[in-house]
Amino acid sequence: MEPVPSLSATLERLEAFIEARGLKRPELLDVAELAARTALAESEVRVLLAGGSPPADTVNDRVRTRIRTLAEINLRRTGRKMSELVAEISRRLGVSEYWARQVCDGRKVPSVEFLHGLVEFFGVDGGEAFFTAQGDEALNRVLQPLLRTLEDPAADPVQALMDRYGVKSTDLRTYGFMTREQLERLLEGVLRSVLPEEPEGIDRGGTVR
Repeated sequence: MEPVPSLSATLERLEAFIEARGLKRPELLDVAELAARTALAESEVRVLLAGGSPPADTVNDRVRTRIRTLAEINLRRTGRKMSELVAEISRRLGVSEYWARQVCDGRKVPSVEFLHGLVEFFGVDGGEAFFTAQGDEALNRVLQPLLRTLEDPAADPVQALMDRYGVKSTDLRTYGFMTREQLERLLEGVLRSVLPEEPEGIDRGGTVR
């Protein structure tokens, strides 16, 4: 297996693609989207995209902050109260509501077993490393699929679109990063990539126009 390029190497290749295609940087490197997908602060994402270093934090700091961020994202997406989220986590993971609330508020570091349960609950990619990895590693993990998609889009057209929008099977159910409009664009792109061109004067239903 080839070693994973560093974040700086990934960004260098992405910048080359952006320049070669005459694209605008935010079209591929949207700070808000990347922050949501990594549970990093937007300010940290901006620093990392600019070639800066991740903050000098501890593993416990990262775990607490990212769980709190995921909880906040979930509340914004669903419109429910923290007490409702805490109750669901308590039921799903078999822990007390008090402990679940402490963890969601970023005041307690969960056990390894609880952290594994949160990976499944929030539907995050990368396992426990999603919560523990340094910021540059977390951002690089998200950007690597995008880079592969851009450099070899013909390898898997459907997966390329899924990677472009950061979608997994659990995203549409729990993580919620894809809007209805994005889903429609995704499906439209898939159909356009697999359906043959329409003959002149005939639509895809076989009707002569």
